[in-house]
Amino acid sequence: MQRVTIVGLGIIGSTWAQNLHADGLTVRAWNRTPKALPFFEPDLVQAIHDAELIILVVADPPAVNGILDIIAPHLRAGQIVAQSSTISPRWTKEFAARVEAAGAAFLEAPFTGSKIAAEQRKTVFYLGGDAALAEKAKPVLERLAARIFHIGPLGTASTLKLAMNLNIALIAEALSEGLALARAGGITDETFFDVLQANVARSGVSDLKAAKFRAGDFSPQFSLKHMDKDLRLAIETAGELHLPVAEALKAHYDKGMAAGFGEDDFIGLIRLLRPPKRF
Repeated sequence: MQRVTIVGLGIIGSTWAQNLHADGLTVRAWNRTPKALPFFEPDLVQAIHDAELIILVVADPPAVNGILDIIAPHLRAGQIVAQSSTISPRWTKEFAARVEAAGAAFLEAPFTGSKIAAEQRKTVFYLGGDAALAEKAKPVLERLAARIFHIGPLGTASTLKLAMNLNIALIAEALSEGLALARAGGITDETFFDVLQANVARSGVSDLKAAKFRAGDFSPQFSLKHMDKDLRLAIETAGELHLPVAEALKAHYDKGMAAGFGEDDFIGLIRLLRPPKRF
C-alpha cells in the first residue's frame, strides 16, 4: 500500500501525514482549513482519487458525516476507508454501511495517543471489523503505531476507545484534585510529583502531564473540547448502564467549556477548582 490520503489535519492527522510522507509514501491530505504542507490537496474528491487507504481523523460524528457526503459518490472497490475519529459504535455501523454501499471497504480504526505519541510513532490503534481487512491496512498503520489491537466486530473498537478515554478523563480529574489539595496545604508541586512516583497512584497520565501541571502549561496535546465530546459519547453509548462518576465529570467538563477552556489541554480543567484556605 503506497497511496494514502489523510482527511483531517489537526494535531494528529498532520503528524501522521508528515510521517508517512517522510517514509516515501504517496500522501495526499485534505483539511477544511488549508494547511501549508507540500502534499495538501484543496479538493477533497481529488484528494481521495486513486488512494488505496483513506484515513479519516476529524472531530466528531457530524464531521465524519460531512466528509462522507462528499466522498461517498466517488469511492470505489479496492479502497479502504479507515475511520480513526473517536465516535460511537452506533455511528460506526451507520458510516460503515454508507461506505460499503459505495463499493469501498470500511475499517474501524480509533486510536490512543496524543501529539507526542504521534510524533514518536507510538500511536496505539484499536481495529474493528473484518480481520483480513485489518491485515491489509497494517503495513501503513504500523508506520505510525507502537501497538495494533484487533478488537472484534464493527463497533467494539469504538466502544473500547470510549472506555479508554473515560479512564483517562477520570484519572486526570483525580490527579487535578489531588494536586489542588496538596497545593492548598502548602505542599510544592515538586514534592507532590516526587512522592507520586513512589505511590501506586502513579499513572501514564501523571507521567505525561506532570511537567504541564507544574508549568501551568495548558497548550493542547488533547483538547478539552474533544474529551468533552468523548465523555458525551461514552455516556450515550452506556445507555441504561449507570456511570455515576462519568456523569458527574461530564457536568464538570460542561463548566470548563462554558469558561472558554475548550481549545486548551483537558488538564486545564484544574482551573475550575477553587483553592480552599490552608489547613
